[in-house]
Amino acid sequence: MVPNAVDTAMFTPSSNRLSCDEIIIVVISRLVYRKGADLLVEVIPEVCRLFPKVRFIVGGDGPKRVRLEEMREKFSLQDRVEMLGAVPHAQVRSVLISGHIFLNSSLTEAFCIAILEAASCGLLTVSTRVGGVPEVLPDDMIVLAEPDPEDMVRAVRQAIDILPGIDPQIMHRRMKKLYSWDDVAKRTEIVYDRAMQSSNTNLLDRLPRYLTCGAWAGKLFCLVMIINYLVWCLLEFLQPAEGIEEVPDIGPLHIHSDSVDDQCEAQRN
Repeated sequence: MVPNAVDTAMFTPSSNRLSCDEIIIVVISRLVYRKGADLLVEVIPEVCRLFPKVRFIVGGDGPKRVRLEEMREKFSLQDRVEMLGAVPHAQVRSVLISGHIFLNSSLTEAFCIAILEAASCGLLTVSTRVGGVPEVLPDDMIVLAEPDPEDMVRAVRQAIDILPGIDPQIMHRRMKKLYSWDDVAKRTEIVYDRAMQSSNTNLLDRLPRYLTCGAWAGKLFCLVMIINYLVWCLLEFLQPAEGIEEVPDIGPLHIHSDSVDDQCEAQRN
């Protein structure tokens, strides 16, 4: 898997380390069901009850914002839960560096960029164990929980306990090594190189492999491929390939040894 990268030059920790006298938990997310807004409605009051020195900053908007506002009113948490509304991406860092812990409550997630941005700013992450999230950060930079209110409260408690040992500057330097654009570009180039070097297989060779995908799914995949092939034949008849101008091949960039910026400069020259 080739991950996304994060702009570590943009997402940097605050130069002044925050005091742990008051612990601030930051949530920046679309307030919708898929992002676990309903979980927040149950988790936030319990965390506030257990930890009087904890305060929440919630950035984001969506249909579930009303539930969070109602929760804040019901438990009289106006002074401990700050609702920011929609936060422009350019202002995300300024919100993140005001907190100690980043809380992600998503119910489904392929690869959470918000977690990378928070870690790059030096925040310890608490997140639901869903999708590709467990692969995003090393174990000592994230506390995982099941998408269940009780387990999420347990994870927040664990994060608060280990928070004094977290150094935001060290975490930021680790993120620069883990998720730099140069590294991601190199890994992406390797994937494309392997794909270009692999031999082409015709439709008849591919169909038996699709059939192994399942009793019904295999037949469906074969049908889709046959339809796609017929459409391709029609397009080839209407607009033959030899009549289409090809993009000139400028050769590989060989970014394995040089940075992306250096290669872009070389191409311009």
